[in-house]
Amino acid sequence: MKKISLLGATGSIGQQTLDVIEQHPDQFELVAMSLGDNSTLGREIIHKFSPKLVSVKSKETYELFRNEFSSEIQFVYGDEGLIEVATFDEATIILNSVVGSVGLLPTLKAIEAKKTIALANKETLVTAGHIVMEAAKRNGVAILPVDSEHSAIFQCLQGEKEKNVEKIILTASGGSFRDRTREQLKDVSIKDALNHPNWSMGAKITIDSATMMNKGLEVIEAHWLFNLPYDQIDVLLHKESIIHSMVEFHDSSVIAQLGTPDMRVPIQYAFSYPDRLPMSASKDRLRLWEIGKLHFSKPDFDRFRCLGLAFHAGKTGGTLPTVLNAANEEAVAGFLSEKISFLEIEEIIEDTLEKHDTIQNPSLDIIQQVDMETRAVVRSLIQKK
Repeated sequence: MKKISLLGATGSIGQQTLDVIEQHPDQFELVAMSLGDNSTLGREIIHKFSPKLVSVKSKETYELFRNEFSSEIQFVYGDEGLIEVATFDEATIILNSVVGSVGLLPTLKAIEAKKTIALANKETLVTAGHIVMEAAKRNGVAILPVDSEHSAIFQCLQGEKEKNVEKIILTASGGSFRDRTREQLKDVSIKDALNHPNWSMGAKITIDSATMMNKGLEVIEAHWLFNLPYDQIDVLLHKESIIHSMVEFHDSSVIAQLGTPDMRVPIQYAFSYPDRLPMSASKDRLRLWEIGKLHFSKPDFDRFRCLGLAFHAGKTGGTLPTVLNAANEEAVAGFLSEKISFLEIEEIIEDTLEKHDTIQNPSLDIIQQVDMETRAVVRSLIQKK
């Protein structure tokens, strides 16, 4: 029995994780969890799964739940609460599915506690990849990717030798606006941006998909997960989201991982690795004869400027990926609150990157300071719009 500690239980990935746990009650048990603002859904999860430790966002919710539920359930809150869930003694695997750089410290603390990390929080590696991977190596901790693209690459590499890899190819749906020109993007609405053609995801990630920043962050994440330079990482537009990613080897062979767009598959694989478990018969199976055709094209970096910005930040390294991530989080929040337009997201990110003096090999303290300063700069830029 693998005991699961879940960060972000009420989010999209969190909900699908709970589905996986529920499908395999003899394999997985939810022992600890965190939740954000959705206390109504959080309450339902607690009643259904009876975790032993629950972290909530605010002290008010903490007081409310502590009085409402059995004393057998321990409640904590805030950033310290996230860390307590990440390091809970009984947990063997922590799945980090919170959105944003808030996931960094809990991941590092979980690594120090020698928990297996199932990582769906890409910002952890984007912001401080060198620190996280060194800590994982030092503590002998496995980091198992949960993003569908990185899980696909991880699966393709099973039984293969790292020295034989020519390159990895991340596929991208292109997001909500993949068929629109830049001129057509000037006045798009939040509702339009959140209408992803293939995947069911949270608001922030769906906007990132529309700007292609999500794929840019995944490029940086792949660099750290698979120890490859950026010139060995490609991105390919593939609108059906059937091929989740590929690996090309130096003998010209290409191995791809295919499946329907269902995040339960990479979540379950991270939990069951190195084994595989059956998926519920009710879930969609891949029937290529029904799809008929798969389409591919190279991304246009002028059209998808955020993807180019991410490659630039990754190759530059140091604190620049931290700036990229913080600026993007704040800019997306500005768009979702209707303070800036869709195209102003990339303009603000680019402006912020250009003004930053990169510090190489930053410590965790420096990363946190740069993150905080970047957010203040971007909020100021948004206020001036």
